[in-house]
Amino acid sequence: MEKRSVYKTKQREKIMNYLQTVQGQHITVSDVYDYFKAQGESIGQATIYRQLEKLVDEGTINKYIVDMNSPACFEYTGGEHCSEDACFHCKCEKCGKLIHMHCDEINELESHLYEHHQFRMDPKRTVFYGICDECQEAGK
Repeated sequence: MEKRSVYKTKQREKIMNYLQTVQGQHITVSDVYDYFKAQGESIGQATIYRQLEKLVDEGTINKYIVDMNSPACFEYTGGEHCSEDACFHCKCEKCGKLIHMHCDEINELESHLYEHHQFRMDPKRTVFYGICDECQEAGK
């Protein structure tokens, strides 16, 4: 099967340039919209969402849906990040930050759950909830 060519627009190019500046960070459609609005650029939220979805389909960015109460998060990876079998996440219940976690101890938990409880968790979709360092410090 032949791979479809990617139609490149100025808006797509601007979005890609922005995503590359926030590589490794989780952003929402609103974050992208707010950035361009502050820059005086007029790119609609629907356009941003469509472009992000296309980039997800191409494997350039990852999309995370943590729960039904939060907007989807996107992360520019260039197709590299979380390509391993396990990529767990922690979500701060105060600020909403999503943190990637690669941890051998959690891999052991994954094995334990399967061996002792016959439950196979999905490491790319597993999210641990708690409070991040920044929010803990702010609460002191």
